[in-house]
Amino acid sequence: MTHPALAAFEGRSGALVVGGIPVDRLAERVGATPFFAYDRAMLTDRVRLLRDTLPTAVSLSYAVKANPMPAVVQHLSGLVDAFDVASGLELRTALDTTMPADRVSFAGPGKSDAELSQAVAAGVTIEMESENEARRVLAAGNRLGIRPRVAIRVNPDFSVKGSGMRLGGGPQQFGIDAERVPALLKELADADLDLLGFHVFAGSQNLRAESICQAQRQTVELMLRLAEESPLPVRYLNLGGGFGIPYFEKDQPLDLAAVGANLATLVEGPIRSALPDARVVVELGRYLVGESGVYVTRVVDRKESRGRTYLVVDGGLHHQLAASGNFGQVIRRNYPIAVGNRWGAEAGEPVTVVGCLCTPLDLLGDNVALPRAEVGDLVVLFQAGAYGLTASPTAFLSHPAPAEVLV
Repeated sequence: MTHPALAAFEGRSGALVVGGIPVDRLAERVGATPFFAYDRAMLTDRVRLLRDTLPTAVSLSYAVKANPMPAVVQHLSGLVDAFDVASGLELRTALDTTMPADRVSFAGPGKSDAELSQAVAAGVTIEMESENEARRVLAAGNRLGIRPRVAIRVNPDFSVKGSGMRLGGGPQQFGIDAERVPALLKELADADLDLLGFHVFAGSQNLRAESICQAQRQTVELMLRLAEESPLPVRYLNLGGGFGIPYFEKDQPLDLAAVGANLATLVEGPIRSALPDARVVVELGRYLVGESGVYVTRVVDRKESRGRTYLVVDGGLHHQLAASGNFGQVIRRNYPIAVGNRWGAEAGEPVTVVGCLCTPLDLLGDNVALPRAEVGDLVVLFQAGAYGLTASPTAFLSHPAPAEVLV
């Protein structure tokens, strides 16, 4: 069975094509392997799919942490409605684009005083993650003579089933516990803050549409309940995201139409009834960029060891930690993988693809069926557009950093 990630890419003259360029030619253009390549047209098509499927009243925000490459962020700035950032550097990257500052939000625990001052000075929306952070934001605003734009990130009193990573429910470093929010609202009632509304992000990488829909229903119910306690009119409801992409052979793509229909019901019903002027936001990272990217690495050795064939490549987990199984997998499974310059050839040889690092954890493909590959061939890992390079230990063993290209 062909993984949908492979089916999304075309081949030409026996080579995978990325952004209209055969991968072997692209490797020459980049000048070295390994490298990440992101397909510009696939990014555009993914945004178009979301626009066609989600309600028009829902704003689409890109979570820059998924892939902060400046060229990617710049491209998306003309396609999405907002950005969400999680550090001062991501904030600067977002502000270098055409995205207006008032459409940038800044989330994440542990923001430094310098980052909070950056955010207040820039006029972005600070998603406050604790009562103490709220007081620090207020102090930064008083010092600068600027009224901060803020929202409260809420740790909901429910969790989301089926999420690869749960960011809400139970004790969390993310957000303010829902039951503590009313007291904070009272504390902030007379503060010099422009309190816009609420942000709830309950989980990520979810392929179960009904689970996402249920979380959205619970999120809206919680937000409307908290809105009744707000000293200012609520104008901003960030419902989070969590839309997953299929990484493994048995994964089924998310039923986006079902999620869109559920959102339409919520927006046209309880939200518009209670908060007709609120801007409703869905915040997506992986779902926007994950499937548009590939990681390309070259075979530097082919060896046999006690009945097993190994392809040793010049990349590894220091660039693509997630594909090695060391970033969130409980039981390691293979990402979709191919020999990029032998596209369409029969996959008749079981091999194990390993990186160049001195650790058995550096495993990119375990007993995978591939066309016969020799030294110099290009091994390609798919679903590499999100949480790839910047989510990997690039300094480990001091190998050179890979290039990134948008084509």
